[in-house]
Amino acid sequence: MIDAATIHQCADPALKPAIVEKFIRAVGAPDPLAVTVRTGNRVVLVTPPKTADDAMELVRRYVGQAMVRVGVTQYPAGLGVTDVAELKPDLVDACANIRMGTALFGKVYRIVTKWYGAPVDEVFGDAIDAWKTGYFDGKYVFDEPDPGSLPVRKGASDAGDKPADGEAAKPASSPGNETPQDKKPDNPNKAGIRIDLTGIGVGKPK
Repeated sequence: MIDAATIHQCADPALKPAIVEKFIRAVGAPDPLAVTVRTGNRVVLVTPPKTADDAMELVRRYVGQAMVRVGVTQYPAGLGVTDVAELKPDLVDACANIRMGTALFGKVYRIVTKWYGAPVDEVFGDAIDAWKTGYFDGKYVFDEPDPGSLPVRKGASDAGDKPADGEAAKPASSPGNETPQDKKPDNPNKAGIRIDLTGIGVGKPK
């Protein structure tokens, strides 16, 4: 298990410690070498890696073809790279994985907070769902721009209050009613993986 001191030392400072702790409890893997592979709703059984090299070999084998999550924060492998050669062992380094994972989750959390217009109780649960699936409000959340620091709106709004930014554009359904899995269940390129495999002789998925 990763100790609390390491988590707080390595976590992105922009994310509040209380949110970091809840995030790690909700999605964290006890083994920094943990690799999870999914295709749609099915988990692909893989031999648990014993070394960092084993873990990276697994990642390179499946990234671009399935949803691959790695390390303590189950970070979406392949995010932001265009060739498997760019994948770095940082993915399976506990501290680096925590740093990358909490930074990315922080963006997801801010996106969900902006959708609600305030840091309400539902934000965290929906942010965790978005982290696990890669989708929020029908969009691939990891590619969405970071809204940055958001003003905190105190108290619930009255019927005559002016809607907070983004509220007027809310869809009729909430993320709790229509899950991202319902929309894009079997698209590995939109499941936390953004890899172009054309450079290594594999056709790019259509």
